[in-house]
Amino acid sequence: MWKSPFGFFSAFCFLFILNAQSASANRDLRSCNETDYYYEYTECDSTGSRWRVAVPHSQGSCSDLPPPVRGTDCSFSCVAGEFLEMSTQQCTPCASGSYSLGSGVRFDQWDTIPTGFTSMATYMDPGPSRDDTQACNSSSWTPQGTYLESSRDECTVSLVYAVHLEKQGSVSFSYQYPDNNIFFEFYVQNEQCQEMAQADDQKWIKLTTNGEWVTHMVNLKSGTNILYWRTTGIPVGGKMIKPVLLKNIQIEGVAYTSECFPCRPGWFSPSAGSSSCQSCPRNTTSTKGASSCSPCPDTQYSQGGSAECKERPPCSEKDYFQIHTACDNEGKTRVLYRWVEPKICVENVTGAVTLPPTGEREPCPPCNPGYHNSNNSICFPCPPGTHSDGTTDCKECPAGTEPVLGYEYKWWNVLPSNMKTSCFNLGNSNCDDMNGWEVAGDHIRSGAGGSDNDYLILNLHVPGFKLPTSLAGMTGGEFGRITFVFETICSADCELYFMMDVNRKSTTVVESWEGTKEKQSYTHSMTKNASVSYTWAFQRTNQAMDVRRYVSDVVKLYSVSVTNVQDGAASGCRACALLSQNSQRSGSSCIPCPAGYYIDTGTNHCKECPPNTYLAGHHTYGRDACVPCGPGSSSNKDHSRCYSDCSFFHTENNHTWIFDLSSLSAVASLTNGPSFTSKGTKYLHNFNISLCGHEGKQAAVCTDNVTDLSTKDMQGDSAQFVNSVESFICQSTIIPADGRGFRAALASQSISLADTFLGATVDSVLDGVNAKPELFPENTKEVPDINFFYKSTQTTASCERGRSAVITVRCNPELTERGKLLVPSSCPAGTCDGCTFHFLWESESGCPRCTGDDHHQIEGACKGGTQEILYMWNEPKLCTKGVSLPVRSSAPCEAIALWLKVGGGGGAFMAVLLISLTCYFWKKNKRLQYKYSRLVMSANKECELPAADSCALTEGEEPEDDVVYSQKPSLLGKLRAIANKQGNNGESSESVQLNSSQSERWVWG
Repeated sequence: MWKSPFGFFSAFCFLFILNAQSASANRDLRSCNETDYYYEYTECDSTGSRWRVAVPHSQGSCSDLPPPVRGTDCSFSCVAGEFLEMSTQQCTPCASGSYSLGSGVRFDQWDTIPTGFTSMATYMDPGPSRDDTQACNSSSWTPQGTYLESSRDECTVSLVYAVHLEKQGSVSFSYQYPDNNIFFEFYVQNEQCQEMAQADDQKWIKLTTNGEWVTHMVNLKSGTNILYWRTTGIPVGGKMIKPVLLKNIQIEGVAYTSECFPCRPGWFSPSAGSSSCQSCPRNTTSTKGASSCSPCPDTQYSQGGSAECKERPPCSEKDYFQIHTACDNEGKTRVLYRWVEPKICVENVTGAVTLPPTGEREPCPPCNPGYHNSNNSICFPCPPGTHSDGTTDCKECPAGTEPVLGYEYKWWNVLPSNMKTSCFNLGNSNCDDMNGWEVAGDHIRSGAGGSDNDYLILNLHVPGFKLPTSLAGMTGGEFGRITFVFETICSADCELYFMMDVNRKSTTVVESWEGTKEKQSYTHSMTKNASVSYTWAFQRTNQAMDVRRYVSDVVKLYSVSVTNVQDGAASGCRACALLSQNSQRSGSSCIPCPAGYYIDTGTNHCKECPPNTYLAGHHTYGRDACVPCGPGSSSNKDHSRCYSDCSFFHTENNHTWIFDLSSLSAVASLTNGPSFTSKGTKYLHNFNISLCGHEGKQAAVCTDNVTDLSTKDMQGDSAQFVNSVESFICQSTIIPADGRGFRAALASQSISLADTFLGATVDSVLDGVNAKPELFPENTKEVPDINFFYKSTQTTASCERGRSAVITVRCNPELTERGKLLVPSSCPAGTCDGCTFHFLWESESGCPRCTGDDHHQIEGACKGGTQEILYMWNEPKLCTKGVSLPVRSSAPCEAIALWLKVGGGGGAFMAVLLISLTCYFWKKNKRLQYKYSRLVMSANKECELPAADSCALTEGEEPEDDVVYSQKPSLLGKLRAIANKQGNNGESSESVQLNSSQSERWVWG
């Protein structure tokens, strides 16, 4: 906001009058001297001017303060090593024992958090019933003397510092950021709490190597700048998070420095006008503001930069170590013992030990493979074209073979020329000149170091890789591999890191091991032909201690082997392809086989691999080098890999299903969760899945430290700090933007779950990988599930055989072509053991293509000589695409068919015949009934039955027309019959009544 100069003049007049009134009211007070007040500048006005005024230390203690005078320009500042003397307003050199940055300030003393800095711990996603204050009240940036250490938990901890700059300036700081399980960002806000515009590479800090300090600088604008260093841990794995370390914060652009800063204890400034202080050497100390250091007494010691001396302890076995001497001219070596440097113990006291005597001379170990011994003392690499196993002289490779180049180190009498060792400590430089590792004959082991929290570094440089001639035509992704055998013996929280630096750009941790580990082997493949440095870093404990406790904790490296090294030595020979006999060149020269060809063992000539086979990548000699592709896959043109074209065939019970999965070929994403850490931090697992890839090439990409997951443009400078993983299936840990207070979602811990396609089959097991169908709901449809099997070649400490994955494709006609992806409900992270991942992909595309057997025909009624024919899908419909339903059609027809006519005529004839026979037999029956009725009636009249002559009519007798039909006995008749029976004096009699129409008989007795 613009301010009028007249307003400042009025304020100055008011201050002058106030001073005059104060002088009038305090005429009896003594006059002020230089110790009673100090000078300050007023705020700058709109013209960039200010005034110097005197401010008393105690109000009303003296009178006659110096009047205000015009000050220096607001942009004025002194050079480094000087400060602005306010009494003269002139730049003055700092006295010895102090330093100044001129127009800047530096913070390099971290015994406590300096004034002006604030450490704030917040929990961005406490939830409805969570108290974020209780969750994070113990989380903060912790001073460690020479540096600050961040919190290790999932609380968001911010280190805040506000500074006002009169001109454009900058801020720089040194840091260590070795663990991608913690997010580290630096950003700047103005006085309205609005974030300044920053490039991503300035805001998101790059990872560093263990023990490496990196300086980060950001430009600042004039005015108020609020600086934020913010960390958030994501402890979703089993390992402890490594904290961020911060030191040497320096801010440039302040208006002036009115005083010099004294050197802290243990540091000194020997001359006036210094811009920094120096650390006191070992066995010396200093106090605050010292210009020199004082030596410690003989019975005491101190580390470099120490503020006090300590008593020397008696020497023990932990204070020395053994080494092997280099081979002499007679090929002998011996064991020597040396004190751990710097030596702080004393030998001439009770209970102290002395160095063991030197060991006896013993034969040196042989040379490493690919080397030979010329004078019994030094091993030299074999000349090009020759080879040796290390125990014999170098020999030329036979005709038809070529040397196998690489590094193979298994004897450790001296450190190879391409390896170096060093020691590094975060808080001091005590072990900078020490060897981090020591050779020990059949192994190389970690050295003693200067303290237990030193990083002991062993580095191997590989200038590049070169495929042998027999493999030069291969198009696979592996250029070489490193294999090493190691063992760790620890009593504390030791950790071994294996790291890799490609083209000297950035070092990444490939794998790490904590605590004691039995002797084991580890292999890592190199998929890029580039210069690479492999590093082993061993730390006994991450806690800084003055007393050595874990010197006996060691790591032993027994052997290191690197294949296909550009300038490597040959330990053996391998067969190679030769020119054909009709070639004009010599037939003994090795030539590379074309892509997809192997070397025939009989002729040593190149032959193409059979269809649907691929070259394994490690050798091309013999027919067995061509490995058959897995089920449901075919090889590409170069026979470098097998892939699925997103089609599948399956025959069962003489029925063939044809599947078209092309709709599932695009990369799909699945985000499951949310999951929560022990303190409730919400995180998600995001899977990117490429079912078929692009002819076997991985298409799914996962990235780290990406502020916008939808952004796929990783070109330019931003690609330098983005770690990407390409695979068939990859996984990232996602921190939602609303879950931690970040302005966008963050991705970390990107790993490959599947970089090799094994095959597709309806079986549940392939190459040792189990699909475990019981993890998902049972398939109730007739269409079988298709299991796509994948594997990752990179092994880990927890997955010795590497990770694997299975995608089960299931038919579900109720879904779309893309369908939906699921993980097992019992294993919401997608895996139950951490090594094998399972996915279910239900979709319409998982149904087979329709054929003629999937629909049926319906014929309509014949109307007017025409009949309609309709076609319907079989229910339920379990197919897609393929054959379409035939269109509705019509066909001519007859009203009554011939067979119907024949059948109707025959039926009518039979009906007439049956009716005629029925009438005939009915009439005959009536006659018989009549005759029998006549016979019964005559018997009733005479009370006896006549003899039966014949029931039939005599010849010529005509039937009578009168027919008497007997009726059912009435109630009166039944009573009369009973009376007659009783009147017969109990004699047995029988009365029979015949009914001509019903043919019923009643029997009384």
